[in-house]
Amino acid sequence: MLLIHGITTYSFIWRNLVDSLSNIYDVICVDLMGCGDSDIPLNVSCSLKQHSKLLNEFITKLDIKKFHFISHDVGGGIGQIFAVNYPDKLFSLVLINSVGYDFGPVRPILAMHTPIIRQLAMATLDSGIFKLIVNRGVYNKKHVTEELMSYFWKPMKTQKGRKAFLHFAKCLNKKNLKDIAEDLKKITLPVLIIRGDGDIYLDSSICKKLHDEIQGSTLLRIPTGGHFIQEDEPEMIVHHIKTFLSGKVNVC
Repeated sequence: MLLIHGITTYSFIWRNLVDSLSNIYDVICVDLMGCGDSDIPLNVSCSLKQHSKLLNEFITKLDIKKFHFISHDVGGGIGQIFAVNYPDKLFSLVLINSVGYDFGPVRPILAMHTPIIRQLAMATLDSGIFKLIVNRGVYNKKHVTEELMSYFWKPMKTQKGRKAFLHFAKCLNKKNLKDIAEDLKKITLPVLIIRGDGDIYLDSSICKKLHDEIQGSTLLRIPTGGHFIQEDEPEMIVHHIKTFLSGKVNVC
């Protein structure tokens, strides 16, 4: 089972799920290139398409023949591209508060494509602003602790980490997902779509369209989950994933 994070996070976002999932599966959490403790080359593309290619090389190096792809945010976009390009390598695909089509990332992220906005962000981004971003992305505010903020803020402590974040945002291109829109309709592997209804960053129309167009997909909506639903309802997510993969549920 491979767990893939989105933008503004890295592998830490899965920390409350890993132990429970590891009871059944061999679980691997990665920091995408440019995130967390991975290399952060600023002259290499961090597009969703490129990340999908790198993950294929990664699992090939580990001699993993087939696996479950669990994803969040733009990681869900990477998962969709991976499912289209390497379907024989997947048992299933789980999309949690995922981007899709020409919807998302949210406008503040897309604004980073503009050089002057990136320069402004580089100069003004501080822990207070970042806490506001996290606070809005969590449904239950009691979960926004100093420990959680320390995880989020860790890569931003250095200039190199900030540049890596802005480079990642700059590389995001909606075309990567628009190009595979028709191919998504041909996916035949089991797909679970989880939507936190408290997600203010990604519109609910994304999960609805994904569910409508991916044949046989399952859509589960969680009222008490924000964008960072792993912080709000980790046990519930684990339960839904295990239940889905055991083949016991296939409902909207």
